[in-house]
Amino acid sequence: MTSSSIDPAPDSGPTPTAGASGPGVFELGGTVTIPRLGFGAMQLPGRWSGPAGDTANAIAVARRAVELGARYIDTAAFYFSDTHRANDLLREALFPYPPDVIIATKVGPLRDETGEMYAEARPDQLRGEVERNLEDLGVDTLDLVHLRVGRLGSGVAESLGERFAVLAALREEGLIRQLGVSNVTSGQLAEARSIAPVAAVQNRFGVLDQADAALVDECADAGIAYMPFFALGGGHTELDGENLRKVSERHGATAFQVAIAWGLARSPSIVQIPGTASLAHLEENMAAGRLTLDEDDMALLGRRGQALSGA
Repeated sequence: MTSSSIDPAPDSGPTPTAGASGPGVFELGGTVTIPRLGFGAMQLPGRWSGPAGDTANAIAVARRAVELGARYIDTAAFYFSDTHRANDLLREALFPYPPDVIIATKVGPLRDETGEMYAEARPDQLRGEVERNLEDLGVDTLDLVHLRVGRLGSGVAESLGERFAVLAALREEGLIRQLGVSNVTSGQLAEARSIAPVAAVQNRFGVLDQADAALVDECADAGIAYMPFFALGGGHTELDGENLRKVSERHGATAFQVAIAWGLARSPSIVQIPGTASLAHLEENMAAGRLTLDEDDMALLGRRGQALSGA
């Protein structure tokens, strides 16, 4: 194992900056500059359906994420456990929100108190879902709202036009600043863009799950942020593979850190949003923004959808 390629955090402060010592930045919607390493709030409430997390710990994690330089936070009103909700925890931890922090949410799936995602919101229900997020977060305008389609499925090629048009109208009213789509195909992205500007796509993509590579490149060409979910495994995909282990050992890094760094190197449009409810894991994730992978690493790990030998 070689010495770590992750530079130590500078004494002057933990906020990542563009360049070799940080994850770089992205111009979200062409108007807002954010570091390309953010934070996902899904795990803050505890298990998706089960015991709640620890309130004090969740608040500490959210605050520490911002201290470490996360300026983009991904959440949703349907992120909750038995007794805790991600939006409530973020509000308690961060309100009043720092002016440079962007909080993005998602609407579309309807989830009951047992945890089941039982339906998708109809067009006439979307205003209520947006207003729910506004109230929960304690804001007058949501920075970015994704329309999530297909519930927990993927590649569901249904029209999203009528629902996305509702969000576009709410944007015109001033309730939403920017719009995104989640769990979409290239055709659905095109349909959304024909209605209103799309600032971000949130789809499944990662070093061991590169099926969405063509859409990643499409987003880069269009100046649209691509924010992967399950970038660190999950969803029945283990973050394990021979080549991933080789690169991790070479850099003295964890597989999670390499997965984050790979995404940042894979495309300038990728904004990583790893989630955790652990302070130690959070520190590890944010340190990955300073990990530099070279061409040999990227050849081993694959790019543009290439198969991973030994994975």
